[in-house]
Amino acid sequence: MRLLFTFPFLAAALPLAAWAAPALPDGRIILPPPPAAHSTAQHEDDAVFQETRHLAGSARWRTALNDADLHPQHLLADFSCAAGVTLDANRLPRLTALIAHLQPAIEQSVTDEKQYWKRKRPFVGNDLPICTDDRAHLGDSPAYPSGHTTHGWIVASILAEIMPDRATEILHRGRVFGESRIVCGVHWKSDVQAGWINGGAMFAALQADSQFQADLLAARQEVAALRARPQVPDAARCAADSQTASQPIE
Repeated sequence: MRLLFTFPFLAAALPLAAWAAPALPDGRIILPPPPAAHSTAQHEDDAVFQETRHLAGSARWRTALNDADLHPQHLLADFSCAAGVTLDANRLPRLTALIAHLQPAIEQSVTDEKQYWKRKRPFVGNDLPICTDDRAHLGDSPAYPSGHTTHGWIVASILAEIMPDRATEILHRGRVFGESRIVCGVHWKSDVQAGWINGGAMFAALQADSQFQADLLAARQEVAALRARPQVPDAARCAADSQTASQPIE
């Protein structure tokens, strides 16, 4: 999981130097260990991986491929239908900057957790389809917990706090975002479940961070202004999101 990107237009909104890395809880202590080999939970993970391979090439597969992009402006677009308004990063520089500034600390925390457990990804040792061409590199990165799911759940939680009237739809999309990693075949089901817990724990810890709260307030004001002059999300994309949401991973 590598987050290599820059956003020049964010500099005026929130200088990087103004942010100290937030203190995040240690998932190595909070999270349960991944399923043991030959355990009932591992057998369930195996079954879900096998059962979801038939989704290759489907509409659900395309959504999963789309959800692999963690750039902040792309993440906001992913949640636009759930928010009921186009979350345009160009109109939301403070919110976009808030997400961008959180990501390095989240990535480092998840990387430490992954290296602690060193769980192999489900596609390692087989040639079953996954939704990325970066098979070799990704195979060298441990699976547990899912970093994409952690990131996605934190973004969903931020948006739900900013738009409580859309919290159900937004958090539902956050669940689907995590399930996309199962559909992609790059994470076990239990990796994703751990990612939801991880993201929730990190978001809870951020409530005590004064800088986070200040920027959350600024982001809330931005979103309120955007919703006062809304742009309706793309209807075709929202229809696809609705179809995807009706297909939970059991």
